[in-house]
Amino acid sequence: MKELLLKLHCLYEFTNFGYPELVFFLIIFFLSVNIKFMEIKVEVLRLKKEGLVIKDVTFNSIAQEVGIEAGDILLKINGVKVKDILEYKFLIADDFLNLVIKKNYGEEWEIEIEKDYDEDLGLEIIDPALEHPKRCHNKCIFCFIDQLPPNLRETLYFKDDDSMLSFLQGNFITLTNLKDEELDRIIKYRISPINVSVHTTNPTLRVKMLNNKRAAEINRQLKKLAEGGISINCQIVLCYGINDKEELINTLEDLKRLYPNVQNVAIVPVGITKYRENLYNIEGYDARKSLELIEYLKPLQEKYQRELGTPFARLADEFYVMAGVELPEYEHYGDFEQLEDGIGMIRFFERNIMEDLKALNFDGKGKRLAFITGESFFRYLDNISKLIAERFNLNIKVYKVYNEFFGEMITVAGLLTGKDIIKQLKNLIKEDYIVIPNNMLKADEDIFLDDISLSDLEKELNVKAIKVKYTGEDLLEKIKGEVI
Repeated sequence: MKELLLKLHCLYEFTNFGYPELVFFLIIFFLSVNIKFMEIKVEVLRLKKEGLVIKDVTFNSIAQEVGIEAGDILLKINGVKVKDILEYKFLIADDFLNLVIKKNYGEEWEIEIEKDYDEDLGLEIIDPALEHPKRCHNKCIFCFIDQLPPNLRETLYFKDDDSMLSFLQGNFITLTNLKDEELDRIIKYRISPINVSVHTTNPTLRVKMLNNKRAAEINRQLKKLAEGGISINCQIVLCYGINDKEELINTLEDLKRLYPNVQNVAIVPVGITKYRENLYNIEGYDARKSLELIEYLKPLQEKYQRELGTPFARLADEFYVMAGVELPEYEHYGDFEQLEDGIGMIRFFERNIMEDLKALNFDGKGKRLAFITGESFFRYLDNISKLIAERFNLNIKVYKVYNEFFGEMITVAGLLTGKDIIKQLKNLIKEDYIVIPNNMLKADEDIFLDDISLSDLEKELNVKAIKVKYTGEDLLEKIKGEVI
């Protein structure tokens, strides 16, 4: 806007335009912008009303074989008008399909397809709902986004609370913006599993924690979903002195009554950054509080193990790291359903590395590698790096980076920023390669939370970066690919 005003000022100063001409110019300018915007908006709405636009077609897929192309519009499947990608995924599961496709030149085709049940068609769909997910209307007392510093990229400040993203991308939702009709739709189309941020089943306390009167409906909503056959992964962000101790036990007992539809509960510590000014006063977890929690919850986990054959409620790795106690064994974590919530991440990483130590065989030729991590994972990564170095003739140094960007209470590797890594390691890195886990970077782009790119990091540290999965699944393969 400032640039626009400057240009208009120059137009006034250096042309023969008077104020009437300038005002007329402004009206025409903004009308043209608005008309163009409206044209785009109308086109999007038209396509959405008409059907789902096909963005791409997988090579050698069923869709390609029957002549479907990018730009075509999917109108109906088995006589049902397709509203969104969830309905699409539900409808294409059948082994016989009748599709109505509008070609990009306007002609409508009716296509009959016989296939295996659940076999994919090979279509990539443009769903407007995914472009504009539902915004969260809660004002949670522990919200991490409210604790972000200013001037980060705009998308980091967006709070979604969308059931579609829960199913497709694993995002957690609170259910506060879902009407009963939408719950019925989840059940009808078997949108399962979904991830629900419960925090507490105490209606009064949940309203207080989420600052939303609809938060009180959680027990009825979970029961409705469970009775409808939906599988649910639950999350509790634990706030010391608020939803812990007796409140936590009561919540877990309520959720356990919905087992096996409520499959498991992840309990994670509240994240506290240095940007909590004027926000609700919350205490973070430390060594004493974490140990207290572990010991308090252990009898209930043992009870669930006897009754259900699973601990049911599992604590994030951070609690054990802070308490300085041994992590539970690998088997404690079942199928690692809530790995991205930090539940069992260390044991999963260790197992993947140990298996690859046995399976792979190569000579690292003494190449020097720098592993970068945060405070929480440092000790574990340092220990396992010694095994890797000895097995494959590598020189590995693990660097611990402190989170100055968010503050000392944020210790996980996934929230480290490029600037902190550069600032703390610029004159220390002497290795040939620097190994960066992918959870430090944006999902679809190699940039850190502070918009420093991976290539920026390489230039500043004068070292080649190797991006690996944070789970360790491809770590040794990636190293092998670089050093041989």
